[in-house]
Amino acid sequence: MSTAPPFHRYVALGDSFTEGVGDPDPTRPNGLRGWADRVAEVLAGRTDDFGYANLAIRGRKLDGILAEQLEPALALEPDLVTIYAGANDILRPRVDIDGLVDRYDAAIGRLAATGARVLVWTAFDPGGSAIYRPMRGRFALYNELVRAAADRHGADVVDFWRLREYRDWRYWDADRMHMGPAGHQRMATEVLDVLGIEHALEAHPLAEVVVPPRGEQLREHVTWVRESAAPWVHRRLTGRSSGDRVSPRYPVLGRPTLD
Repeated sequence: MSTAPPFHRYVALGDSFTEGVGDPDPTRPNGLRGWADRVAEVLAGRTDDFGYANLAIRGRKLDGILAEQLEPALALEPDLVTIYAGANDILRPRVDIDGLVDRYDAAIGRLAATGARVLVWTAFDPGGSAIYRPMRGRFALYNELVRAAADRHGADVVDFWRLREYRDWRYWDADRMHMGPAGHQRMATEVLDVLGIEHALEAHPLAEVVVPPRGEQLREHVTWVRESAAPWVHRRLTGRSSGDRVSPRYPVLGRPTLD
């Protein structure tokens, strides 16, 4: 693997994916760690003057991310920016994906114009999920438009769509919406690999595959509907967000906590 020059100011933008939801750590802000913290910890080991800010807030749609996070990110003068936005929009009943990515493209362009290295994501492939499979076409269109935007602005792309291991639910949280610790660790590895950063991250151990009896599967599904799906739908219907009372975990540059 080629070794990229050290980064000194890393700023992460986005929603729950980047905030770290699904990867609990009670010792950290918002009780989360996440792939971005894991990446920042590796980057911090390469230079003494490294700073990391994470502006991501769960539940944010693309326009909210751009309105709340873009200007603060630019003000921090990063030399590395990661941004993943739009997933919460795609899951809405109606969405203009072309218009959505047009706005995303403009933001990526502004970030890239500063000279910072910019990294974006495609959406994951929901083909292995009965819940999200009906939206597979939306995800695919979003991905093609994001790839084109990245090409225009010289941004790097983490191709989440092609990471087939994420069809294994052991990489996901019990809510079936966010990555779990194994998923966040795998994503940190992919980000570092795309950036060309040498690292020693190891795969998070996966639980043994156990197929429960059908009755237990049904009870697990009912629990998921009650505790995860129903609250998500209720928030959509009432215009609320899981991030309404959440603040950015690291709003200013600082040296990350080393695990």
